[in-house]
Amino acid sequence: MRIFYLLILPLFLAASTLHLATSANPARLNPIIATDTASSEIAGFIFNGLVKFDKDGKEIIGDLAESYRFEDNRTVVFRLRRNVKWQDGAPFTSEDVLFTYKIINDPSVVSPYTSTFRMVESVTAPDAYTIRVVYKQPYFKALETWMMGILPAHLLKDDENIMSSGFNLNPVGTGPFRLGKLEFSKQIELVANDDYFEHRPKIDRISFHVIPDPTTRFLMLKAGQIDLGALEAMQYERQVDDAFFKQFRPIEMISHTYTYLGFNLRLEKFKDPRVRRALSLAIDRQAMVDILFMGHGRVCTGPFLPGGPAYNPEVPVPKPDLEAAKALLKAAGYDEAHPLTFEIATSNSNSIRPYSAEIIQHQLSKIGVKVTLRIMEWQAFLNMVVFPREFETVLLGWALSLTPDPYLLWHSDNDKPGAFNFIGYRNKAVDALIERMQMTVDRHALSRIWQEMFKRITDDDPYLFLYIPDDITVVNHRIRPIEPALEGIWHNFIDWEMAPE
Repeated sequence: MRIFYLLILPLFLAASTLHLATSANPARLNPIIATDTASSEIAGFIFNGLVKFDKDGKEIIGDLAESYRFEDNRTVVFRLRRNVKWQDGAPFTSEDVLFTYKIINDPSVVSPYTSTFRMVESVTAPDAYTIRVVYKQPYFKALETWMMGILPAHLLKDDENIMSSGFNLNPVGTGPFRLGKLEFSKQIELVANDDYFEHRPKIDRISFHVIPDPTTRFLMLKAGQIDLGALEAMQYERQVDDAFFKQFRPIEMISHTYTYLGFNLRLEKFKDPRVRRALSLAIDRQAMVDILFMGHGRVCTGPFLPGGPAYNPEVPVPKPDLEAAKALLKAAGYDEAHPLTFEIATSNSNSIRPYSAEIIQHQLSKIGVKVTLRIMEWQAFLNMVVFPREFETVLLGWALSLTPDPYLLWHSDNDKPGAFNFIGYRNKAVDALIERMQMTVDRHALSRIWQEMFKRITDDDPYLFLYIPDDITVVNHRIRPIEPALEGIWHNFIDWEMAPE
């Protein structure tokens, strides 16, 4: 009899680690009270909300909720997934959702989500896997309200002070990664959650290196010590070479911010729509994109995100027309003997905007407008210029949201000291659209209202909408599959793999 011995050699597979950089230590890895960028970014890997946007940002899909339905225009019912576990093995249930809602509304808890829930009348749990939310009135963000991370009731219900809880630096979530290591000013390591309800992430670890200095981050990226990072246009065009792009794939997408020149509409000179239109016609926005971003950006046509449900593609890209601009100024009473003069105030907190102001100053000089500039430190700019409304024009920017709430910026109610409609914009038709929008839950109807609002606002020229820079991200070629979408590149990160070097 022959005896065969089977020798089994253990197969050791190297764990895959995605190396990232963060500019600061996280303050609290609790999604309900995280207000700094580092905390919010890292907590996003550890926790889930009930719902989320799809990769194109046009539909809201389930996350911890497997489905949802509107019983009426004030009531939404979420059916929760039954196969979800907290990272300590405890089951996720409706008790956790009720507890999170209670924490957000606790007066002792300082949460950025408190105002988001101001429209909620009641939250109940008919059973362990159902949540029923009733709003005080129809509310257009009835679903988006529940995109914040949910907390584990079983770990926190007996905690006397959520703000100082040890949980905030030792979190337990339902997300695809759990906290493995937290070394302040050095490294934060996340480890794949083997029991994640979608499936285990294909990358084993994410290592965040805490690097405050942007130059150091850039040098580490060039050296291949970071697998994914952002480049400025100048870096992309002048400071990396062919060898860099053999290691990294560039992905360029529209950013979610825009820059504008806002008029103080309380001043007589800017109450005249001919003046605002003339200044718009004198600005060559594409030249600004080319000069400031070396072409890595686009002209902004209005207040809402291009490609999103609120964007109106029928509003044309503004083009310069100096002769028409001069004619409008003349009709408004301005000429060489009596030129239009005003000041642009902005902050040096954004390195690009002072240069933007100089370009505008130069371009407007071509139609005889005399512009002076005031560049200030950020807090002084806000406290002495913006909120007291002590300006002629301001050069600033806003975020572009997939679900914009124009009430804060464009409704007449917010033309008051300390509010965000600091330019003093008032339009009864836009007010009516905003009020209708806030009580619309049908997504298609909401999109139509936004798009009409987009056109009415741009027709008024309360701002000169200027440019939207591109986000330039470079990703190590070993990481795949990367699928850029309106929501960015992270929508499918649990499916990313790292090919061998």
